[in-house]
Amino acid sequence: MGRLFWKFFLIVWLAQLTAILGTAAIFWIERHELQARFERQFPPPPPPPGSEFRPPPGPRPGEGPRLPVLPLLTGLLASLLSAGAIAWYVARPVRRLKAAFAAASDGDLSLRIGPAMGRRRDELSELGDDFDRMSERLASLLEAQTRLLHDVSHELRSPLARLHAAIGLARQAPERFEETMSRLEREGERMNQLVGELLTLSRLEAGVGGAAEIVALDELVAELLEDARLEAAPRHLIVDLDETPGLHVRANPELLHRAIENVVRNALKHSPDGGRIRIVTAATADRRCRISIFDHGPGVPEDELAHIFEPFRRARNAIGHGHGLGLAIARRVMLTVDGTITAKNLAGGGLRVDLELPLAG
Repeated sequence: MGRLFWKFFLIVWLAQLTAILGTAAIFWIERHELQARFERQFPPPPPPPGSEFRPPPGPRPGEGPRLPVLPLLTGLLASLLSAGAIAWYVARPVRRLKAAFAAASDGDLSLRIGPAMGRRRDELSELGDDFDRMSERLASLLEAQTRLLHDVSHELRSPLARLHAAIGLARQAPERFEETMSRLEREGERMNQLVGELLTLSRLEAGVGGAAEIVALDELVAELLEDARLEAAPRHLIVDLDETPGLHVRANPELLHRAIENVVRNALKHSPDGGRIRIVTAATADRRCRISIFDHGPGVPEDELAHIFEPFRRARNAIGHGHGLGLAIARRVMLTVDGTITAKNLAGGGLRVDLELPLAG
């Protein structure tokens, strides 16, 4: 038994013992005072002549009142049992919490104490549930961090290997210097882009989302539309806009622009030549703004749809080169503005991505 058990036990037992002894003493004193007052007012009649004298029941002359030993012992035993039960009821979950925290400090985040609480519905059971949620969150964060480190190492290894091969080629074939320099430039640009996306994602993960301000959505989307149409022109892609004017949101304009741009670029990359992309902005009934991007690409396999917003996760039918960070950045941006991002396959083929965030004002 721990110290908390004995503290609760002594406090509860002493309180009960004091109450029992105090109550018993009051009743004991009042009983004897009442008996003495009754005997003074109604003295016992003298015995008849010739009969044998028998003293009345009660304390003999010169004797004090007797203590109620049996009731006191019964009350003492009951107080011991109840104090022990209460102390055990309180200290038992605390011991489990202590063991769970000790396991977590040693790196074991698999221990859960919610089921061990049984049917308790009090603050201690809520504390156990909070601990379980904290452990699950920490475990997922550590797993994501480990996976991110592994994926970053893998993504950096490929361009570094190509850089090394290009340098070896330049030494072996000086006449192909210009071609080799172009390859080195491309690989350096890819690494620079990867590092930039990683820095953006790490800042967003750390909660550094930049200063928020009121953003006119129609102006931001108009700028995005111009860039998207310029990028789509060589492949004869059509980019349509169906917007609700006058929508305003509160966000960091640069980050919000990047989040929507990442989704639009993903749609451009996966749409077939001559296809169509549609951007729709609208207000919902619950005072939120929804930005939907439709494409007519191959969509995403259903078993991978829930994971496309995770870092370095690319669908197996993904087209072109990429690091799988664009949609992850979009998701983190939406979380910073109390927004959401979801994706679903369209019945006729293609993908629909919805970004939702609260309207300003």
